[in-house]
Amino acid sequence: MESKGGKLTTWAVATVAVIAFVGYMTTQVIRPAALATPRPEAAGLGLPDVLFYVLAVLTVAGAAGVALSRNILYSTFGLLVALLGAGALYVLLSADFVAVTQLLIYIGGVLVLILFAVMLTNRITDINVSNTSFGLFGGFLLFVAGAPVLLAVALLTPWQAGAPAPLAPTTQAIGDAFLSRWLLPFEVASLVLLSTLVGAIVIARKEIKAD
Repeated sequence: MESKGGKLTTWAVATVAVIAFVGYMTTQVIRPAALATPRPEAAGLGLPDVLFYVLAVLTVAGAAGVALSRNILYSTFGLLVALLGAGALYVLLSADFVAVTQLLIYIGGVLVLILFAVMLTNRITDINVSNTSFGLFGGFLLFVAGAPVLLAVALLTPWQAGAPAPLAPTTQAIGDAFLSRWLLPFEVASLVLLSTLVGAIVIARKEIKAD
């Protein structure tokens, strides 16, 4: 009974704090900023705009699948959709190097590693989580507190608008910079990563015990 009463007290305090925070942000920050921000003129949507919104919706849907799915395998597939959407958004921003890096490292490396870890882990479904309701309720409170702030920043910030530059490849310029101006930091970073890899192998290596 004491643990249940403490949980209810925590829920009540967190709920009151979130309501107070959202009320303060709405009345003292978001409403004055909305009244002071001039409304932009309505413009027609072109094909790049439609593609951006479609990719943004797919990315957010994949991220929501990661957070809300109770099956870790489905969460992994949701992460795949989110990473693919983010990579496609990089392509729209003419950041081809970052898009390819996203594809090779996060999707080709990290995500495949997660899939292998999920499939090779025995009895992963036998884990009993004893406090699932608090995690779901806490996540909902964080969403309620964070969503108005993010929407206000996205909609009320006076972003500088300009004519979009034509799409151009950036890989050649980045490669030239890595091999000329930033050669020394690039090599130092590679040595640090190599040292980290060797250290991880040494720590994970099983000691052979003598008979």
